[in-house]
Amino acid sequence: MASEATTIDVPGPDGVREMRVSSPNRVLWPEVGVTKLELAEYLVAVGDVFVRANGDRPISLERYPDSVAGEMFFSKNPPRGVPDFIRSVDVTYPSKRVHPQLVVDEPAAAVWMAQMNTVVFHPWASRAGDSDHPDQLRLDLDPQPGSDVTDAIPAAFELRNVLQEAGLTAFIKTSGNRGLHVFAPIEPTHDFIDVRHAVIAAARELERRMPDRVTTAWWKEERGEKVFVDFNQAARDRTIAGAYSPRATPHASVSTPVTWEELPEVDPRAFTVRTVPTRLGEVGDPWETFFDAPGTLDALLGWWQRDLDAGLGDLPYPPEYPKMPGEPMRVQPSRAKKKD
Repeated sequence: MASEATTIDVPGPDGVREMRVSSPNRVLWPEVGVTKLELAEYLVAVGDVFVRANGDRPISLERYPDSVAGEMFFSKNPPRGVPDFIRSVDVTYPSKRVHPQLVVDEPAAAVWMAQMNTVVFHPWASRAGDSDHPDQLRLDLDPQPGSDVTDAIPAAFELRNVLQEAGLTAFIKTSGNRGLHVFAPIEPTHDFIDVRHAVIAAARELERRMPDRVTTAWWKEERGEKVFVDFNQAARDRTIAGAYSPRATPHASVSTPVTWEELPEVDPRAFTVRTVPTRLGEVGDPWETFFDAPGTLDALLGWWQRDLDAGLGDLPYPPEYPKMPGEPMRVQPSRAKKKD
């Protein structure tokens, strides 16, 4: 039987905080037996790099009241009982509604969120002090059924070339599932619409270079077995698992930064809540220099305008979004043909 509660010491900028963990022996990942206490201990072990990657950003919480095999819900509103040391920041959603979201400023904040049954941490691409202007360009390489990470790896390398030609420095991490995430630091001078347009421009350029292996088709029926470049992850309030965030996969995987040199042989299943702390001790954080040299979107937005002039317009937004300026019809092609 699970004990009622325990406490763990969490070092931070203001000293050590003693954080409560209720039901520490509750198994969150049934297939591998990883417990709630192990999750909290993991967040302590990777605390500094976790905060460096995800801190000072509005964060959405993917919470599992039972286990990753059970029900899940997203928590954007701060849960009840937030400790005084955890701050929140008001953000504006696509609906124009404004609401606070929590911010991670130290490892103890992440541990408290885990105490509230958070498994996956979804940081915004923008900072808490200027949530309207992203400082990260994010591209999600999503292998479709019939393909896997081995198909995403060549696409990631070519995407790196595309971004380099646009004056940006690309960083890579596993998604924690089947895909890869390519990030680039940018100066926070453009809004989410511009950043999404820049992502679409990069995605289209990648698709031109690898037409048989990569697609920007929003509708699944048009993707086949290609790697989909999910451009809508760059839209406002659309987030992906942060670097070093656990994932709700059966084997307790972690979305893990890797070097470009190790990418060809990378095995995402090797990066788990139990193995990543040891990896950090052995190889360090491949994203340590992430914020050293942010780039601009000038080149990518030039490519976006070039494509507009050539007749390529915007692409569909996610279904929960209001109709956006310049957006095409938000209906899948097969249904549109039936209506015709």
